[in-house]
Amino acid sequence: TSLLPEGADNAREGAIVEIAPARTAMMQRIAEALARRGGAGLFPDYGYEKPAIGDTLQALRAHAYDDVLAHPGEADITAHVDFHALKQAAKSHGLSARTMSQGDFLLGLGLLERAGRLGAGRSHGEQEAIRDAVERLAGPETMGELFRVLAVTPSTVTVPPFTSAH
Repeated sequence: TSLLPEGADNAREGAIVEIAPARTAMMQRIAEALARRGGAGLFPDYGYEKPAIGDTLQALRAHAYDDVLAHPGEADITAHVDFHALKQAAKSHGLSARTMSQGDFLLGLGLLERAGRLGAGRSHGEQEAIRDAVERLAGPETMGELFRVLAVTPSTVTVPPFTSAH
């Protein structure tokens, strides 16, 4: 029960909680290396900021959702990342661990300015394609909010765009 997230005692019977000790152990090893040797890590993936109750295990096949057990070896099996657990693992080694949405991350790195330069002098169709790509990567209804980026650095180092993020 010590591994269950806050509020799990109020969950309905049959509720699912995903725990990934191998993923946390991997972050422990990475954080130990960063703390010992220096450096920083950026970890983008889709996931959630706080531990939660729910089933995120899913399969993707031919760019569409698939039954997890329907096509073994032919579908990608995945689950959302518990960024809270990864942050705690990094912090246990004295490192700073900050997250933000992929949209905020890319916008903070200058995605709109870069897209504007790419689209300058291009046809209307090419500009539309660039706008669509920006929306897909950074929009709130798309990957911009579903994906998160974790920055792990020494506590004395800040990297843009994480300078004001927590």
